[in-house]
Amino acid sequence: MSEAASIAREMTPEQRELARHALGLPNRNNRSYRNRFVTGPGGADYDHWLAMVDAGFAQRRAGKTLPFGGDDLFWLTTAGAMAAKRRNEGLDKENFPNGNKKGAQS
Repeated sequence: MSEAASIAREMTPEQRELARHALGLPNRNNRSYRNRFVTGPGGADYDHWLAMVDAGFAQRRAGKTLPFGGDDLFWLTTAGAMAAKRRNEGLDKENFPNGNKKGAQS
């Protein structure tokens, strides 16, 4: 079993949907076009994002350190994006320079 397949089984369905939303998937180009999600304590998705950070699927920057303040900023690691995307989808080279190309095995 490939590393990406192993990782994908560790991400919950809720986490996968949040990760796909952060990537802007699905879309007609079958390629991610962003990599960000903003949420904070008390949000229905906040604990899912914290769990993805703990699992190595995402990284976090605390809202209090951001110029606009407020909620935390989350983004996916390459491993998290690979676990979230589908086989026929690709990752934007700007956000994931070492990511999988569209159509490649994941």
